[in-house]
Amino acid sequence: MEQIIINQRNFFNSNATKPIEFRIEALKKLKQILIKNELLLEEAIYKDFKKSSFDNYTNELGLLYKDISEAISNLKRWSSIKKVTTNWINFPAKSYVIPEPLGVSLIIGAWNYPYQLSFAPVIASIAAGNTVILKPSEVPQNTSKIITQLINTNFSPDFFKVIEGGIEETTNLLKQKFDKIFFTGSVPVGKIVYQAAAKNLTPVTLELGGKSPAIVTSDCNLKMCAKRLIWAKFLNAGQTCIAPDYVYVHKNIEEQFLKICKEEIEKSNLSFENHNYVQIINEKNHKRLTNLIAIEKIFYGGNYNIENRYIEPTILKNVVEEDEIMKDEIFGPILPVLNYTDLSEVIKKIKNRPKPLACYIFTNNRNSKRRILNEISFGSGCVNDAVMQISNSKLPFGGVGDSGIGSYHGENGFKTFSHYKSILEKPNWFELDLKYFPHSIKKLKIIKFLMKL
Repeated sequence: MEQIIINQRNFFNSNATKPIEFRIEALKKLKQILIKNELLLEEAIYKDFKKSSFDNYTNELGLLYKDISEAISNLKRWSSIKKVTTNWINFPAKSYVIPEPLGVSLIIGAWNYPYQLSFAPVIASIAAGNTVILKPSEVPQNTSKIITQLINTNFSPDFFKVIEGGIEETTNLLKQKFDKIFFTGSVPVGKIVYQAAAKNLTPVTLELGGKSPAIVTSDCNLKMCAKRLIWAKFLNAGQTCIAPDYVYVHKNIEEQFLKICKEEIEKSNLSFENHNYVQIINEKNHKRLTNLIAIEKIFYGGNYNIENRYIEPTILKNVVEEDEIMKDEIFGPILPVLNYTDLSEVIKKIKNRPKPLACYIFTNNRNSKRRILNEISFGSGCVNDAVMQISNSKLPFGGVGDSGIGSYHGENGFKTFSHYKSILEKPNWFELDLKYFPHSIKKLKIIKFLMKL
């Protein structure tokens, strides 16, 4: 493991990854590998938790193809030297910023979207000119194996290497010196990664999670709200880091909201047989989730089968902040519904929690929208939609506070894996002597004047 990192550092220091042409060819190669092996990738992810070919493309591979195409099209612009204004105190001179790669990067992927959450940061790192060590999640074993097979048989380990394994292998990796670590996963593990990186002063990006709220006001378009909210919540059986974790609904429309949500679930007909629903990733998570279902609060669903790792889309009503399900991120197909009468109280309660990764607002009231957007801190979100912010690469994706550090997607991903080197360049034909000894009152006056310009 240590030798792999040494070899990658030597390869990086040879400047082989810095030419734009090298990066573009690597990205094209990665895209062709994924396209050529789509069927194998589909088979692997279906074996792990029954994700369909439709969902595999729309939630995973399609997003990656788009990321690669965007990086290839824009790489010359992203990596170009950026001229900036020079102040008068440095006259005559020119100033510019040079984007440069950080070096050897470690990317630790997540299990819930095993292709997208592994390869999206890889694409950004390659585009920025780094070498990559990818540690995919060991939880979905089949996808981990196919990722390892495809990458390690097609790329030089000096440039791009996949290392499989669990806690032991990840711990050993984190003991090594990297120039960038990118982690997607839970808050507790994120803290471990952050502590390990601190020992080497390695910069990190942490894409974590949290309890992402949805707020439904009395004046929203209720049918559209339910349609979009139910899709977002039960996508991937709720195993999505930016899924709406719970929803606050105005008391005046609560019963109507619940009724329409039930109708929307029934219309969606979510099931393995319809290829629009997935399994819970393993028995451990299945047991954790079923323990959160308070039978007396079930409004809809609540059925499950541990042998098939199935949990029916479930809605809980009459939920209060003190309930067990409101303590930690749910990460499953259970939607707690809380009611409110005063928006100020809802905002206060959300602000008393750790800052969430996402927040969703369903309203037609400008003042309500303004208040929520201005008063609640969260990573990203939507107004009158949910989850879809992730599909716009122009929007930085990341958390704040306990939900993460840093962001990526599109050019923001390139920036995350780059250092922006600032340069002031001066000619030799002229030099003001203002800063040099002997000092004088006249010189100081001139300096003060120039510093105001």
